[in-house]
Amino acid sequence: MRVNKQNFLGLIIGLLTPLLFLPLVLFLLSLYNGTSISSGWYMFTHNVHYTSKYLSLGCIPNLIWFYLFLNKENYSVARGIIFSTFLLVPFALYVNFIR
Repeated sequence: MRVNKQNFLGLIIGLLTPLLFLPLVLFLLSLYNGTSISSGWYMFTHNVHYTSKYLSLGCIPNLIWFYLFLNKENYSVARGIIFSTFLLVPFALYVNFIR
């Protein structure tokens, strides 16, 4: 696969989206559970099972970006978004099985 600017743009979008949506996920889950955001952040950083689950929920908006660029027939950016999601998979496996 030849990397061009469009692939790189998709990669950056795909890596930044979970980082930006993770606080939103923690906020919504804290409202649902009736706890504070700080306790949700503590569970995310210190409990292995919650880290992987919250990270997976933070990756869901990547699907929105993927289908948006796919419908605009901008396949290079969509490919970069999928590649960035695949880059997050080894981290999730590391958190689940090794840490």
